[in-house]
Amino acid sequence: MMTEPEEQEQPPEDPNKMDYELFSFLIKIMRTIFIGMFWMLINIFLGLYLGFGVPAESTPGRLFFFYTWMTLTLIAYIYFIWRLWRKKMSAP
Repeated sequence: MMTEPEEQEQPPEDPNKMDYELFSFLIKIMRTIFIGMFWMLINIFLGLYLGFGVPAESTPGRLFFFYTWMTLTLIAYIYFIWRLWRKKMSAP
């Protein structure tokens, strides 16, 4: 009589254990949103509250400074996000 080979029992996985890749993905999402909101908060404060971005309340030099600052920091933010998200997720 042939017996079937016994399968080794593996301990059950902890259902509360969060996958590292999922955690990494959530951290990327939170960083993207937080830094984007922080960037917008700074530019709204400078442009609207202090009046750097409103033509009726500002001088041409202050307008140039504000829009140059906003463009350069937007480029830096997009570059940071590109660097953050360029790593591919591994297949399961």
